Amino acid sequence: MQIVVFEDERVSHLYPITVGRPAYTILCGSLRLVDWLQRLDASYVSVVREHLVEIQRQDFGFLAALPGDASNVPTLLLNARLVPSRTVLESLEQMMHNAHPGIVRSGKSLAAALLPPGTLPPPPGLTSSHLDAYLVGLGLEDLPPLDMELPLLEHPHDVVRFNQETMIENLSYRLQSGRYQEVADGVFAAEHARLSSYVVTDTHSGPIVLDEYADIGPYAYLSGPVYIGPHTRVIEHAAIKDSVSIGHTAKIGGEVEASVIESYTNKQHHGFMGHSYLGSWINLGAGTCNSDLKNTYGEVKMEYRGRRVSTGMQFIGCIIGDYSKSAINTGIFTGKTVGVCSMLYGFVTTNVPSFVNYARLFGQVTELPPDVMVATQRRMFTRRNVTQRPCDQQLIQDMYELTRDERQLAGEPLSL
Repeated sequence: MQIVVFEDERVSHLYPITVGRPAYTILCGSLRLVDWLQRLDASYVSVVREHLVEIQRQDFGFLAALPGDASNVPTLLLNARLVPSRTVLESLEQMMHNAHPGIVRSGKSLAAALLPPGTLPPPPGLTSSHLDAYLVGLGLEDLPPLDMELPLLEHPHDVVRFNQETMIENLSYRLQSGRYQEVADGVFAAEHARLSSYVVTDTHSGPIVLDEYADIGPYAYLSGPVYIGPHTRVIEHAAIKDSVSIGHTAKIGGEVEASVIESYTNKQHHGFMGHSYLGSWINLGAGTCNSDLKNTYGEVKMEYRGRRVSTGMQFIGCIIGDYSKSAINTGIFTGKTVGVCSMLYGFVTTNVPSFVNYARLFGQVTELPPDVMVATQRRMFTRRNVTQRPCDQQLIQDMYELTRDERQLAGEPLSL
């Protein structure tokens, strides 16, 4: 079986989450789609946006292979926006086992398609901008529809929603691996994970899973379902509860509820973060809080690049892109998005574009040059013993260019 994972044109609807990361790396329900892919017996080719090709090659080399000979094996097309749930994995395994050519759509988008042997492989170097031409040549319209559901992440708030919906099934799959030992009632720890004294755990609603070298400080409160990633530290007196997924090498304190926190992010100090998504390499200053409920208790509507979207959710907090930071006592209003590489001060009452110093409380929103963020990236990487590569520096420059229009559409005059 040859699997082709592709980013389609709607991956931009997941901004700011996907500005600097392939869609298959989004953490949701404690797992990423790329984690599921590594469990399938197949060879892989991945089609991503141009600015992510080198990042993919260095970080996910098994997806950066050249297309193989598909003359004797079927080809499975998979949308990189697939929700990374156990149910989705089992559906994909069923498709591969049955080997019946067919197509699955989610709304108007192609979610997956199984093509017979002899299917034209993607040309070497194919990127998302030329994907449609390749798909047209495959004759997808002639494939019969397959009777299965494969949900896709359509908007950023879907990550928060599906994180809650998939946590228990994904954690149960993790526990089947045998890597975790039950160290307390409903609390499972991988090798070298540590629970300090006086930690309170509540697993009535789901398990608590601590991965390798996770460290839970004294007097912390954990209420499942919760996943704490490798080398992540939950500091003393923290409260982590009700569907929280945290990646590796993060540092988390204060109160966190029903949220996704990607790797290398610091929310160390007191303050509330609820029903939210935090990207990688974020740092939130002491006292930073967000609201995840309107005063009217009504449905939260989000605005994405000028588009008003109904979430169908009563609780939704903020979506913060990679590398953004907040000053002490920053307050983020309900349902706001913050772009990549931005600095927040005071009250955040509107969406925040990428690469800005946002201080509306003080009467200004100013542009932040990419060179400043490259230097900041270098200092952050050094603190975590991570080597800053040329592709990491180039990613900052590329993200700046990709989000240039945001700074003109933000509805805020920029003082440059």
